[in-house]
Amino acid sequence: MRIPDLDLDLLRCFVAVAERGGFTAAGAALGLTQSAVSLKVKRLEEVVQRRVLERTSRSVVLTRDGETLLAYARRILALNDEAVRRMVAPPVAGRLRLGVADHFVPRNLAPLLARFARTYPEVALEVEVGRSHELRAAQERGALDLVLGKRRDGETEGRPIWTEAVVWVAAPDWAAPAGRPLPLAMLPPGCMFRDRALAALARAGMGFEVVYVSASLLGVAAAAQAGFALSVLGRSGMPPGLVEVPGLPALGTAEMCVFGDAAGQNPLAEPLMRFIRESLDGPGLAAAA
Repeated sequence: MRIPDLDLDLLRCFVAVAERGGFTAAGAALGLTQSAVSLKVKRLEEVVQRRVLERTSRSVVLTRDGETLLAYARRILALNDEAVRRMVAPPVAGRLRLGVADHFVPRNLAPLLARFARTYPEVALEVEVGRSHELRAAQERGALDLVLGKRRDGETEGRPIWTEAVVWVAAPDWAAPAGRPLPLAMLPPGCMFRDRALAALARAGMGFEVVYVSASLLGVAAAAQAGFALSVLGRSGMPPGLVEVPGLPALGTAEMCVFGDAAGQNPLAEPLMRFIRESLDGPGLAAAA
């Protein structure tokens, strides 16, 4: 029996449906009609001889075979895109000193930078991780070329990359102490997430106490993972051992941007932004236009 080849176009449609939760949303993202997307997924199911999606009148859900195929499809498409960029895209070379806000570090940074380095081997990448406002100050002094960080409420500087939800997080077995202020683990003053969280609790008339402060987001996350306190993170950066905590004041969204190339003069900025957008396109994130 000859093993059939998987069509990249069919895989891309399938991934879009899985990540966006429906044929209509996937079609909008791919520039196709709903019926065209549905047909491509049906053709893929014929090739793999498995049903990969369960369709109802209200939702589209992955089957167990679909979950298995989705993992392979993402890897296949990532490798294809990497190869195409390497062979077809104009050469990208130079030295890039990049500052990355630590809100982005726990889950996404290392694999993303590894893929970027493989895709653009002629770029000498130097990375500094820290707090957004400190990194931006370093960029303004000329110590960094670009900064990937949060845009503060009401700010217009920076080139948006994606928007994500800001959520309350704690250990799975954490429970609010009865009759006592909420214990919080936070970054030092100056953090946008801290300011927003404290203001939201104050508006709701809820008592709170900052019981743990760390200059490192990983330190704050560790305190929450241990069940010592409640904290606030961007949804995409939530490390293992933490869950979202419902029933608390909404914290809105945060906009991640690239700072330092307002005039669009840095030749490495656009490849980096495009790479990050494509790498992070998935659940919980909304790519900026």
